[in-house]
Amino acid sequence: MKAIALDAYGTPDDLHAVDLPEPKVAPGEVLLRVRAAGVNPVDWKLAAGGLDPIMVAGFPMIPGWDVAGVVERVGLDAGEFAVGDEVYGYIRKDWAQNGAYAEQVAASVRMLARKPAALDWEQTAGVPLAGLTALQSLRRVGVGAGDTVLIHAAAGGVGSLAVQIAVAAGARVIGTASERNHEFLRGLGAEPVTYGEGLAARVRELAPEGVDAALDFVGGEAVDVSLPLLKRGPAEGSTARLASIANGEVTAKGGHYVWVRPDAPDLTELAELADAGKLTVHVEHALPLEKAAEAWRLSQEGRTRGKIVLTV
Repeated sequence: MKAIALDAYGTPDDLHAVDLPEPKVAPGEVLLRVRAAGVNPVDWKLAAGGLDPIMVAGFPMIPGWDVAGVVERVGLDAGEFAVGDEVYGYIRKDWAQNGAYAEQVAASVRMLARKPAALDWEQTAGVPLAGLTALQSLRRVGVGAGDTVLIHAAAGGVGSLAVQIAVAAGARVIGTASERNHEFLRGLGAEPVTYGEGLAARVRELAPEGVDAALDFVGGEAVDVSLPLLKRGPAEGSTARLASIANGEVTAKGGHYVWVRPDAPDLTELAELADAGKLTVHVEHALPLEKAAEAWRLSQEGRTRGKIVLTV
């Protein structure tokens, strides 16, 4: 099979095409014919050694944890799916080596769900990591009907999905973004505010009494800006309704640090939202597999609205 790989930790320039044998399928796994693979910042951060020693990498390493594809073979004790099923998943294993930037990939049924019918292959590949991160972050801070939630980087891959999930739950969403993305956010149901100096004051104009919860999907000063905006800070022995995926210091300040987990039921929930017309994915760039390096450079610029995916 054809794949894109790295021979050692490196940069986008070190990605190259390889021919490898068909992946072996362990018990509890299925073999997928990949139709599209999502691109996430963690892909190039891991490739640069940024997750060492959190996650062990094996080489040659095929990046990619987001996949959408068709079941080609079913392993032992993997009866949840059959040949021909269209599925998608967040296929993060305990080590990084055999990822989704390939024509085929073996994946555990515990990390897969049926593809949402309402989304095409490229949109579907943009859901798993970002959608699970959004859903699990919102759940961690208990966002529900009647809440006002502040979402930082609301036009990005994770943020744009978090906006829609929160709106579907009946929450009011205030989302930070550059002015060029304000109309995009309004279309998702959020009230946009420009990030940067004076952000707290702009949020107060929209929510004079503060917000019930806040989600940081960008890092930097987002946690510190959010804390005084929360209606209720952490009480003695409790935690604030504040979560971050980008600032590990959030726990010392009373909030939650979220590291997304593969979860088939959560993927099914996201697919149901999509099929109900409550969740869609804006794909900013869909590039062929052989242009993975270009996709990484676009991701590194940090200005993508929605998602970047690779088509296979």
